[in-house]
Amino acid sequence: MSKITINSLHAAKQKGEKFTVLTAYDATFAHLASAAGVEVLLVGDSLGMVLQGKDSTVPVTLDEMCYHTAAVARGNQGSLIMADMPFMSYATPQQAMASAAALMQAGAHMVKLEGGAWLVDTVAMLTERGIPVCAHLGLTPQYVHKFGGYKVQGRDNAAAEQMLADAKAMQAAGADLLLLECVPSALAARVTAAVQTPVIGIGAGNATDAQVLVCYDMLGMNPGRIPKFVKNYMTGAQGISDAIGRYVAEVKAGTFPGPEHGFDA
Repeated sequence: MSKITINSLHAAKQKGEKFTVLTAYDATFAHLASAAGVEVLLVGDSLGMVLQGKDSTVPVTLDEMCYHTAAVARGNQGSLIMADMPFMSYATPQQAMASAAALMQAGAHMVKLEGGAWLVDTVAMLTERGIPVCAHLGLTPQYVHKFGGYKVQGRDNAAAEQMLADAKAMQAAGADLLLLECVPSALAARVTAAVQTPVIGIGAGNATDAQVLVCYDMLGMNPGRIPKFVKNYMTGAQGISDAIGRYVAEVKAGTFPGPEHGFDA
């Protein structure tokens, strides 16, 4: 695979070609996923739950994110590396600048942060200074205590319109990617059509420009309750590389996610 850049992803959207995103937390998996054709490796703060066994992403620290980002960068074979900015590492634009700089210096090619219009100034400041940004909307796991649990977002008209407005605001501020998590499929389709920025979905139907899954989920390694939007690609696979390749192929063909993996309003 040739080296993936922000321009590659924007060109894919313009051509109507879907791309794939998968979490990675170490060099070995980064090598496997990038070699299998995954365009974007997400070093997710989900590591707090799937690696550390914590009950949310909130306890994950910036130092931990930098450690795992550096490991992924060492194993990467040409994918774009996106790193999560952890809880309370971007409460102010100045704090966001320092946190993002640390992640970029660790090996990230862009950072991801959670939140809506309140982040406009932060996103603008980061992008003006050469730090690509993915804006994460919908179910934002760092807000789990505010939401009262992991719940589908944007089901009522007011919330849907606010999410659409937030997506447009993030695009205007310079965000290079958007990510929608656990939102009704119809709303995700509206957002994707309304912006020029590529939109990644998880639990957001198949009208988005890309899909992301947690690597352990798609390999059938989730010991707890399996989210509705997950598919186990190890079933019938000849190994991990084959499973990842099947995920990539189904996303690009538009066969994953199916209707059964999405949510209604």
